[in-house]
Amino acid sequence: MALFDKCRKFTRARELMAEQLYPYFHPIAENSCSEVSIDGRRLIMIGSNNYLGLTHHPKVKEAARRAIDRYGSGCTGSRFLNGTLDLHEQLEERLAHFMRRESALTFSTGFQTNLGTISTLVGKGEEIFCDRENHASIIDGCRLSFGDIKKFKHNDMEDLERLLSQSPTDVGKLVVVDGVFSMCGDIANLPAIAELAKRFGANVLVDEAHSIGVLGDSGRGAVEYFGVEDSIDIVMGTFSKSFASLGGFIAGKREVLHYIKHHARALIFSASIPPASVAAVLAALEILENEPERRKRLWQIARRMKSEFDRMGFDTAGTQTPIIPIVIGDQLKTFQFWKRLFECGIFANPVTTPAVPPNRDLIRTSYMAAHTDEQLDRVLEVFEKLGKEFGLI
Repeated sequence: MALFDKCRKFTRARELMAEQLYPYFHPIAENSCSEVSIDGRRLIMIGSNNYLGLTHHPKVKEAARRAIDRYGSGCTGSRFLNGTLDLHEQLEERLAHFMRRESALTFSTGFQTNLGTISTLVGKGEEIFCDRENHASIIDGCRLSFGDIKKFKHNDMEDLERLLSQSPTDVGKLVVVDGVFSMCGDIANLPAIAELAKRFGANVLVDEAHSIGVLGDSGRGAVEYFGVEDSIDIVMGTFSKSFASLGGFIAGKREVLHYIKHHARALIFSASIPPASVAAVLAALEILENEPERRKRLWQIARRMKSEFDRMGFDTAGTQTPIIPIVIGDQLKTFQFWKRLFECGIFANPVTTPAVPPNRDLIRTSYMAAHTDEQLDRVLEVFEKLGKEFGLI
């Protein structure tokens, strides 16, 4: 009986449901990219990571359909055994070329990519240096490794330097950071991280989940944006954001990825990415490379929205990207603000601890190239109205 005591004692979600403030697991009945239908109502979607708006691109959908016709609906096995298609290898070759790396390796989800890579690379007696606001998949990958975890203050290079300076010179070290932090939209200080890693003999892994397709002249992410590609050992990316699909990958030195490929339990013991998802990524990658105007449109929108929210007086937490948080502070007030947004036809995401520090609860908004000016006008109109209603501006 004791095992399930924690389940019975967990009442917060039910309390929010009773107050009609529960914001999670709302089933979307229809999705047209920048708008969704829930319970028969149309809402403007500003809670998606579909940054380039490619989930509904005709070429992406057609590629997925063709893959199902040729390969069927799934691979029914792991990459290690019967689940490797020529399509998987084509994608890895294309990703390696796009990211300007020797090799690339795909996993079934972005979460598994970090889980498998970090836990495989870092062994007993070695150390991981992890930003305190890294994504949960990075945190869990660190926990699964047998290495010692050293957490440094968010984007605090003095704290990272302090920790690295205390590490023995003959110990393997891995610094892991998000390129763009997913809740507040700030960018990791990669030039400083690269310099510290070189000085103290550490390797670096950068999670580019929210920056590929968004940052850099070619859309290769934060490492390209800062011009430090040669100083970063491994880049990680997901397919569920700009690539409009599902899965993840790492890119780096061939010998390193060869080792991970033969030791990562998250790869070896998990079924491989379905054919339609792989084909969708290949099509999205081609569009990403050939239609830079999508990225330009995304940044026009991001700059406009950040400027307008700041003008109104909202706390946008110093974001530098199309992820624009609206800091509310109090948890209950955040859920109430979310509900009013929903009632006004806006779908955004309420974020609370542990995803953000205590008393920094926020509404996470994120934008895509597919948003129209009319939709954005409506979003700003609603936020200004509710900001005054809640005494935030």
